[in-house]
Amino acid sequence: MRRAFLFGIFVLEVTFLFTEGVQILQDDAHHYRTKRSISPSRRTEIRNMSPNDRPSCPPGQTVPPTRVNTTVRLEDLRREMTNNGIHAYIIPSEDAHQSEYPSDYDLRREFISGLSGSYGLAVVTSTQAALWTDGRYFLQAEDELDCNWILMKMGETDVPSSTEWLISVLAGITNPKVGAYPFLINSGSWLSYEKALSKENIIMTGTNEDLVGKIWTTGRPQEPDSPINALPLKFAGRSWQDKLADMYKAMTEKEVDAMVVTGLDETAWLLNLRGDDIAYNPFFLSYIIVEKKTNITTLYIRNATSKLTQNPTDTETTQKLHEHLNTREDGNCTGRTGACVKVMEYQQNEVKNQVQSVAGNSEMVLVSFSCNYALFSSIPEQKRLRENTPVALAKAKKNEMERNGMRASHKRDAEALITFMAELERKVKQNVEMTEVSAALDLKKYRMEKLYNRGLSFPSISAVGSNGAIIHYKPSNLTDRRITTSEMYLLDSGGQYLDGTTDVTRTFHFGTPTDYQKECYTRVLMGHVDLARFKFAKTGFGPYGREIDAIARRPLWEVGLQYRHGTGHGIGMFLSVHEGPGRISLSHAPFDSDSPLDDGQFFSDEPGYYEDGQFGIRLENIVMVKEELDLKYKFPNTTFLGFETVTLVPYEPNLIKYELLSQAQMDWINKYHEKVMENIGTTEFQNRNPEAYRWLESRTRKITRTVNFSAVMSPSVLLILVAIISQGL
Repeated sequence: MRRAFLFGIFVLEVTFLFTEGVQILQDDAHHYRTKRSISPSRRTEIRNMSPNDRPSCPPGQTVPPTRVNTTVRLEDLRREMTNNGIHAYIIPSEDAHQSEYPSDYDLRREFISGLSGSYGLAVVTSTQAALWTDGRYFLQAEDELDCNWILMKMGETDVPSSTEWLISVLAGITNPKVGAYPFLINSGSWLSYEKALSKENIIMTGTNEDLVGKIWTTGRPQEPDSPINALPLKFAGRSWQDKLADMYKAMTEKEVDAMVVTGLDETAWLLNLRGDDIAYNPFFLSYIIVEKKTNITTLYIRNATSKLTQNPTDTETTQKLHEHLNTREDGNCTGRTGACVKVMEYQQNEVKNQVQSVAGNSEMVLVSFSCNYALFSSIPEQKRLRENTPVALAKAKKNEMERNGMRASHKRDAEALITFMAELERKVKQNVEMTEVSAALDLKKYRMEKLYNRGLSFPSISAVGSNGAIIHYKPSNLTDRRITTSEMYLLDSGGQYLDGTTDVTRTFHFGTPTDYQKECYTRVLMGHVDLARFKFAKTGFGPYGREIDAIARRPLWEVGLQYRHGTGHGIGMFLSVHEGPGRISLSHAPFDSDSPLDDGQFFSDEPGYYEDGQFGIRLENIVMVKEELDLKYKFPNTTFLGFETVTLVPYEPNLIKYELLSQAQMDWINKYHEKVMENIGTTEFQNRNPEAYRWLESRTRKITRTVNFSAVMSPSVLLILVAIISQGL
């Protein structure tokens, strides 16, 4: 899919995991610091960049139906900028928790720019507006941004970083100031930006208000406030009390007195709680402060008093929130025995004040790389430890119950997808009208019928033909296309289940694909298989995902093809479909926020290829890192790791050029299809859905290498053989 799981304004690759968006500014400023000063000619060139440089913006061009008019919004924002005495304003994609997928209430960057993709950075000055995004959204941004905006395609030649652009466009202004709302930018980004801009005598300053929020007075969704439910132990695998004990131990090892947990997936995982504040993600707006000195753990949530005593809304949950957390109905721990979580009201400035107070009583406070600058700056510099929290690291390494849940949820999810695909192919070939939108809705119905399903894990990418080349395409009534037998169809989708999160991509052709399309698909498949087969030694220094990403690209690179996204993102257990801190990508995470691959972590394996204006191909399985115990040899004191594929959906035989596959690749596909049939193609499944069973069986038949004699023998030899055979010799 999309992940995920950040980074890299001037790298070829940008991964899709959840942390991807939170570091644009940070990497941007780092890139500027590593370059020489911008030459006068380069500054002039940057200043002269214009929306008219975009292919769809010169006069006379057709306006795409998805384009958003931002003229009035920009006028309103510039008025607020003037009132605040700033010359430029930065609008990131993230919320106060640096979420990849914020709530609708927090879609500030989408509101001001029009780009609905998850990854982007908007910068507005008194006269210009520019938006940076990565290769997943180049085509989408061209369609959705109106011609007030300069589109900055990250990683493309001669595209300036936002730091370079700001330095260039603010040149000549007396005492230039760049503003941002400190609660919305992570600490690393802010510090890097501040350092880079200060070298050019540009001040980075925080605004007391969210300026975009201030002008967003019409049509803004309500701030989310969903119920919070306990996740039963049969799904979580470990109690929150045990997890919290692990955190205290980790904090002791790191010699920190307090830890501020800001990531919504981390707060949900640590306390075995789930909510519905964020679409497609079972999260709730929250912070946690863990104080080791006093053994006090405080959870901050909205409308705390009422939520503590609400009856659970999930049928699998029996405890009220205060019962689950062993706290009183007022959120206080007085008189409680055993571990207790204190619960207080979620209010940004109050949390900031509390962090400041805790820091005053601590020698060292641990915060994550994604901690927002407002909270980060409330801790004295000498007391800050910024690194991946032990919560994030423990969450990524699934326990045995979580691993089994992921396997089980992927099995049920595969049944839904296979049943849907069998029906879809029949309808398309019978000329029944099926479109991108209707197909996505039908698939959702099949998923919702499955045990423990709690919705989708992201909006389905249901894309026909050229729409498939838009890497994170979102089907809508404005762009909807019919699925036919003449074009490729890419389907990237997933579900949320109480015992797991799924994400799977398959590409189909229900007619006769071209030889080029088949080769592209096969080479994507080859890289996908090669990564799944890969074995590697575990060392004290890795391996990191960036060290193995190229394995999936090699079959494409060999013929001069490439894709503009990472190969794999982490994935949570009934959490985010893009989970960090690890990922499989060529890009290098700043400040060592990346983490090595380890046993029990789950990642996507999803290479692709996209031909602009023609088609898109992506193949995605979820794999689990596991220890390899059955290798031929055993090197002393060395652990070897590999991948277990948990996705159970067959590939599209109509698009495979079998002669390109190596024997090892073919063997892996056969073994994988055997596993799919063993798990999905049961007698019970056959009796329940004969059509889906036949569809599944036809796609999992054993494949063998066929020899094309005309390719390996000369015409004269072939003529002799034909003559001999015709004479019966």
